[in-house]
Amino acid sequence: MSSPARVAAIASNTLLGLAREKVFWFLLVFALLLIGSSVVLVRFSFQDQFQMLKDVSLGAMSVFSSLLAVLATASLLPRDLEERTLYSLLAKPVGRGEYLLGKFLGVALLLALALALMGALFFALLLVRGQAVEAETARDLAALAPDALAAKLAELRAVVRDPNLLAAGALILVKSCVLAAATLCLSTFATSNLFTVMLAAAVWLIGHLQGAAREYWQGGGEIIGAWTKLTLAATAVVFPDFQLFNLVDEIAAGAPVPIALLARTLGLGAFYVVIYLLAAHFVFLRKEL
Repeated sequence: MSSPARVAAIASNTLLGLAREKVFWFLLVFALLLIGSSVVLVRFSFQDQFQMLKDVSLGAMSVFSSLLAVLATASLLPRDLEERTLYSLLAKPVGRGEYLLGKFLGVALLLALALALMGALFFALLLVRGQAVEAETARDLAALAPDALAAKLAELRAVVRDPNLLAAGALILVKSCVLAAATLCLSTFATSNLFTVMLAAAVWLIGHLQGAAREYWQGGGEIIGAWTKLTLAATAVVFPDFQLFNLVDEIAAGAPVPIALLARTLGLGAFYVVIYLLAAHFVFLRKEL
């Protein structure tokens, strides 16, 4: 029987082990510096500068989380095999499914922690910059009627305190979890850490290109053969369409995202996480250790 306590113990140990890795802190510090430097890059109207701040910050969060998901997950199974930690774990009443689930949850917690740190800095910069721009706007437009000035300040506050930014963070987290689950699945049969990273990079690339390929074949006005349709369908099943998570770009531009579309995208991400974990479990059960 699966034990949540055993899974939680493996997840916490995985989180602590990954948090000690130098690559985690290097990438995190680099991302935080990139987010912090975005403040000095903006000198436009407040709509433009806040959009640029959001673009740079959310882009840094997305790239960092994807890199961390691949690099952190790819080393888990090979390192445990090399250090023989896996054998001591499986010698105890710990199933292989519990081991994989605990490892994945540890990576997911690490991704959530990193995104929380980056998000905190991002929101702090937004609030500080928003207060500065609000003071400048109130001073420059003091001659306007009170109602017009209040409307302008309300528009500014709506841009700074956009609740859709929380949805953007959730999309980035789910996307990185999908990539982590895919990397964990690949590591169950890959022969080395480097090979796992290369395969995960291929999954990332295919996931970003399959939407464009599908639009090309379906929108070209040509008759699509049965083989092409089968290939597109198989690709869509095996590889997640990461372009669907580009709702983050629309959120950064200030466009409202329908709740139904957001829920459908997050649900699709959760579906791929489950599929990759089940595939990893299937392969790992038959793996000779």
